[in-house]
Amino acid sequence: MGGRPGVDYNLHVKFSRAIAIKAVICAVIVPLIVLVYKRGLHANVTTVALTFLLAVLVVSANWGFWYAAFLAVYSTLAFNFFFLPPFGTFTIADPQNWIALFAFLATAVIAGQLSERARRETLRATQRRREIEQLYAFSQRLLTLESVPELLNLVPGHITETFGSRGAAVVVSDKTDIYRSDADTREIDAARMLSVASRGEPIMDSDHALSFIPLRLGVRSVGAIGVSGTTLSQESLEALSTLVAITIERTRAIENVGKAEAARENEKLRSAILDSIAHEFRTPLTAIKASVTSLLSGGFEASQENELLTVINEESDRLNHLVEEATQLARLEAKQVELDLTPHDVGEAIRGALESAKKALSGHPVELRKDGEFPPALFDLDLITNVVYQLLENAAKYSAPDAPIHVSAEHTESEIVVNVADRGQGIDELDQSLIFDKFYRGRDNRYSVQGTGMGLAIAKAVVEAHGGTIRVTSQLGHGSVFSFTLPLKTVNVSS
Repeated sequence: MGGRPGVDYNLHVKFSRAIAIKAVICAVIVPLIVLVYKRGLHANVTTVALTFLLAVLVVSANWGFWYAAFLAVYSTLAFNFFFLPPFGTFTIADPQNWIALFAFLATAVIAGQLSERARRETLRATQRRREIEQLYAFSQRLLTLESVPELLNLVPGHITETFGSRGAAVVVSDKTDIYRSDADTREIDAARMLSVASRGEPIMDSDHALSFIPLRLGVRSVGAIGVSGTTLSQESLEALSTLVAITIERTRAIENVGKAEAARENEKLRSAILDSIAHEFRTPLTAIKASVTSLLSGGFEASQENELLTVINEESDRLNHLVEEATQLARLEAKQVELDLTPHDVGEAIRGALESAKKALSGHPVELRKDGEFPPALFDLDLITNVVYQLLENAAKYSAPDAPIHVSAEHTESEIVVNVADRGQGIDELDQSLIFDKFYRGRDNRYSVQGTGMGLAIAKAVVEAHGGTIRVTSQLGHGSVFSFTLPLKTVNVSS
């Protein structure tokens, strides 16, 4: 701000210098024409008058009327002095020469005015064309913005870059913030912007090169734009504000459509999750109820009763397992689980998980690869064993009955990595981003494969509680690899 008076002074000096140079050139044109016709070419009076008139037209077309008017009067005096008898005086002896002289002066002035008008119209048309091109470029930049906060933050900068203004600011009626192109654009007063936004009437401050235009949608004002240091016409400024207002409404409409679509998808997902969980809990309850009803009706042999009791026992265990998973997930999310961090070899967790998952892995060849001796790591053996179990059970569920499952472990200086790979159908990118969310199950297997969608969510919560990470890498048609890491910390084995 402090350097602006110096800039204005320099502009004033350059402008004054340009006026002086043009005035000198106008003053020199007349002697040159006189010199050409007096010392060089010998032409009649009409030719000389037309030459002076042509000079007036050229000056008017390029520099404006007042330069042409000065040149017209100067040319009239020179024409009288040098080319109308008696020569060398301003006296006119023949009355007809008075008529010719005034006709020349009137013709020069009128021609200068017409030429100046044509010049102004040309400049105005050029400026309008340039403003339309700028408005088009600005509208193209607005089309790339898809959120209201992004739009309000970027529009002031786009205005200054596209239209060459010194600064710009935007305010929207339902927001209290003023969005500026630069922190230094304080000449755009916030109070005046809010006043324009509320009243819906523009303010043009030509003395300070400031313009305040309301953002209108029809007759409704939704905000205001302030622009400083611009030469845009009021019509272009109003077109600019309309573009911004329409873009704000368009962006809000897109956001509302997106939110509505997300809400619908969320509701569909919630319904699918509830259906899946209800199905998982209902299945063992149905089996238990049917077995108990059959036993109560009587008439069964000992072997048949034993089969029904076995069904009741297995389905009760399954139901108990579902309740335990739900309880464990809730406690993990609430961070109410205390980890029993003791030093263990990760092979203990893998072997324990393989033993627990024997039934789930029946029919699947399992290949275990563990390279060398592993340093002991601090982790909760039961919880990490459960993580490996969940990954093994998941691999068995989503693989063909005889497809192999590969389990491997490796380590670096800072962490241990455990991988469980299957040869299933793979997971698409959308499912990969959601697969560790609680109760989420793959869209294609949501009803064909049993499960509640809690296993991977529990695995993620346990691994993250240990300071590790869990991820999935998958390729459709070639299977998936689930990996989790455990950080290696200094362990006192003797403890």
